[in-house]
Amino acid sequence: MITLSKRARRAAGLALVASVAILIAPTLQVLAAEDLPTATPESVGMSSERLQRIDDYFQRFVDEGKIAGAVSLVARHGKVVHHSAVGMNHIEAGTPMSTDQIFILMSMTKPIVSTALMMLFEEGRFRLDDPIADWIPEYADHMVRESDGPVARTETAARPVTIRHVLTHTSGLTLSANGAALSAEDRRYVTNDGEPFATLSERVTRAAKIPAAFHPGDHWQYGASTDYVAVLVERISGQSIDEFLQERIFEPLGMEDTFYNVPREKVDRVAAAYRRVDDGMELLRAPGFREPTTYFPGVAGLSGTSSDYFRFSQMIANGGELDGVRLLGRKTVDLMVSNHTDEMDIYIRGGGYGFGLGFGVLVDPTKSFDTMSAGGYGWGGAWGTLYYADPAEDLVGLMFIQLSGHGPLNIRQMFTNVVSQAILDSVADQSPKIRGFLGTP
Repeated sequence: MITLSKRARRAAGLALVASVAILIAPTLQVLAAEDLPTATPESVGMSSERLQRIDDYFQRFVDEGKIAGAVSLVARHGKVVHHSAVGMNHIEAGTPMSTDQIFILMSMTKPIVSTALMMLFEEGRFRLDDPIADWIPEYADHMVRESDGPVARTETAARPVTIRHVLTHTSGLTLSANGAALSAEDRRYVTNDGEPFATLSERVTRAAKIPAAFHPGDHWQYGASTDYVAVLVERISGQSIDEFLQERIFEPLGMEDTFYNVPREKVDRVAAAYRRVDDGMELLRAPGFREPTTYFPGVAGLSGTSSDYFRFSQMIANGGELDGVRLLGRKTVDLMVSNHTDEMDIYIRGGGYGFGLGFGVLVDPTKSFDTMSAGGYGWGGAWGTLYYADPAEDLVGLMFIQLSGHGPLNIRQMFTNVVSQAILDSVADQSPKIRGFLGTP
């Protein structure tokens, strides 16, 4: 493992590879962006000069040895006006970052899996407040932890866990046996005696023995809820979540580079992942082929490109349609980007946020680090990916890095500021295509 924590030893090498990346990246970017709808920034009310600040922003982190590289994309009125790569994909191998890089999306899997379930909602398969026990019967009369004291007690949940609860992270459910005060036998059962589970469905079924952290609907807790969303898609549709996403979302939208299992022939485009150490970083995960899995989480697991995620995000921004392919109705998208959590603390995104059906939703911009209009929405991933949309400005922004422990850099929090400053015109007199309800449900 090569460690890059000492700035003095790496500065010359980073400067060299950055120079190589600048020479090579434009060709790679053109190839990657050929099939994206593009426009000049000025034609959609943005500044070419100010958009260059996005590259400058990420380049500073590269030059300081804080990230290896980054890919960013900005679109307005459905047209891509910025799609760029800076720095290195894999420092140790000397390969520059390119706009067709495949990134591990981590929690940016969640909006896609939540969209899959809402497609079934539109088919009249369920109501949002139907109990998940209708499809996962082991969760009928589920138990809740009554106290966190030395002697854990449980009680029957005050209300059933519903589909709305798992979509909004208010279920209290967990797949972790830690702190659950289970018997040795039950602990072995829910953990598969330490062996990997073959499928998510099996793990979720066994986890019914783990009491919830709180009564459903009482709090917002980021955790395993979207795993239950994935299992619901499987139980209701009769397909694995992997098959459903490929058939119903990725293929119709032309998302050709998004997978749970990255094919061997595309592994050379996977971005290396790093982690923060001291004042720098070290390699966490090198690109390489990994044997296909049958365990498909809802909380994470997908890998994909910036171009692919743009297609998904623009479909949502358009009210459920892209290039003549409609996956959702506009009213369904309105519902998904509405605040369903009242004034609960959405601590992952900070102040000003509520949560919808798979998306964080900005309710009060004055309390947020982000420069977005009220009604903006999106989500990020643990290794530094971020997706957001501002319906009032008809704008989509995407950033991709691969750095575990990036939080102290505040690199995602400042990204929306660097993008929004490039907007020149006002669209205040135009109605956004989608409009969520931001008040108390």
